[in-house]
Amino acid sequence: MDSGQAGYTFGIGRPPTIAEQDMITTPHYLASAVGSDTLSRGGSAVDACIAANATLAVVYNHMAGLGGDLFAQVWDPRDGVVQAINGSGRSGMRVTIDAYRALGWEAIEPRGPLAANTVPGTVDAWNQLHRQYGKLDWSQLFQPAITYAQEGFPVSQKYRDYVETHADTLRQYRETARVLLPNGAPPATGVIIRLPDLARSLREIAQQGARTFYQGDLMRRIVSGLRSEGGLLTEEDFAAHTSEWVEPLRTTYHGYEVTELPPNTQGIATLMLLNIIEGDDLLAMGDGTADYLHLMAEAIKLVFADRDRWVTDPTTLSIPYDQLLSKGYAAERRRAITMTRARPVEEIEAGIRAATAPGGDTVYLAAVDRNGQACSMIQSIYFEFGSAFIPEGTGILLQNRGSFFQLDPEHPNALAPRKRSFHTIIPAMALHYGRPSLLFGTMGGEGQPQTQVAMLTRILDFGYNPQEAVEAPRWLYGRTWGEQSRSLKLEGRFSDGVAAELRRRGHDVIMLEDWSQTMGHAQAILIDTDEGTLHGAADPRGDGMAIGH
Repeated sequence: MDSGQAGYTFGIGRPPTIAEQDMITTPHYLASAVGSDTLSRGGSAVDACIAANATLAVVYNHMAGLGGDLFAQVWDPRDGVVQAINGSGRSGMRVTIDAYRALGWEAIEPRGPLAANTVPGTVDAWNQLHRQYGKLDWSQLFQPAITYAQEGFPVSQKYRDYVETHADTLRQYRETARVLLPNGAPPATGVIIRLPDLARSLREIAQQGARTFYQGDLMRRIVSGLRSEGGLLTEEDFAAHTSEWVEPLRTTYHGYEVTELPPNTQGIATLMLLNIIEGDDLLAMGDGTADYLHLMAEAIKLVFADRDRWVTDPTTLSIPYDQLLSKGYAAERRRAITMTRARPVEEIEAGIRAATAPGGDTVYLAAVDRNGQACSMIQSIYFEFGSAFIPEGTGILLQNRGSFFQLDPEHPNALAPRKRSFHTIIPAMALHYGRPSLLFGTMGGEGQPQTQVAMLTRILDFGYNPQEAVEAPRWLYGRTWGEQSRSLKLEGRFSDGVAAELRRRGHDVIMLEDWSQTMGHAQAILIDTDEGTLHGAADPRGDGMAIGH
């Protein structure tokens, strides 16, 4: 059988950042610099991630912000176990299927104040992480972000492109257009943009703590702005919010333990995918070959069938974690894969109803401090610019995560009051002999578990360094939001022979540009305990950088 040898152009050749004491990687160089400075001043890995995330809320506000949700995993040498926090918000008490049906809606529209129907969880998650693992004073963590918002930051080409692409959406909302489209048009690359309202909101959080966002003046301005435009969230909804510390889900892959957040997010998909492919010899297949990509695509179809059946707010459904994550179940599912033919997704059912999880925009960041604390964090406002709605005077783009709720009461992700929606965002960690070995993650909706597995297999199976693993051409099976079909998308650096062989097997192959934004922005930190060094990687598809000391 022709394996369709890869023959792809490997990458831009950026070396990994190697350091001894500490490391941070984020998708924007200004945020990485802020995190690095936080580490150099004695901050913990958690401090560095909070400070960098707050900066991303300013300089990468199309992907991150105070109006979004957050998930994180932390390993601290003091307790020697992985702790995970679910910082996703719940829908409001007035957010019901009947409320949207009364408007004549068949589905929740993805933009506007009615799409902002879940309480943003990020600020509370920052607070709880800092109380547990922080070393520097809370207010210090926000000073760089406040400065960039107040005094301005230079617009990158990628940020400018996102604003231009979504300018018509942003113009639909008066306050959003005023804040993000100065002079009525997208800012040019290199222009300094200032966000004084966002600076004020960040300053209040720095001075008054997370309380102002959920029970104080800032909360009242957010709710008032929503209410004036028909939004459904109330002051009581914000006051009732809290993050949750949760037990990570786990599996093993070639002697490494991989940990992920449990539902309501899709971390279980990465673990199930690893279980299925562990039974194959990837090294013999070869990275980037038709066999490798066919296996990944066919395995993820099986995984997504189970994910779409079971991943929702776990308080509303009893999820059979042990069965879904068992090696025996993976072996059973693996037998459904035929290496010569792509199986139509319509034929695949959950092994133990499916919704489609569209993509979103997200930031992944990771840090390791000089004491060995490791933090793997992901934060998102869902679509680019979230709901595209900014409550007047706050500068805060509210997320539209709740637009993914279904208005079918029988659906696993059916809308209900005080419920957490299905989430795609997942920060990952791999441990070896009980200690962190790799922190890794990416933005990209359905692509997140696939890119995580791509990075992990390229490091463990093929011996890549983390920067090579991030740069290597990526694939994405599934759909991104706005599309109806599930195709197999390949970056243009894969060879024509690989694409032709995959089409021969029945895949709907779509070739993208060489370095596609569709594949997301991935970051990773490899911890070499033998040599005592840290190897950081940042994705050239974004504006990121890994910095260490």
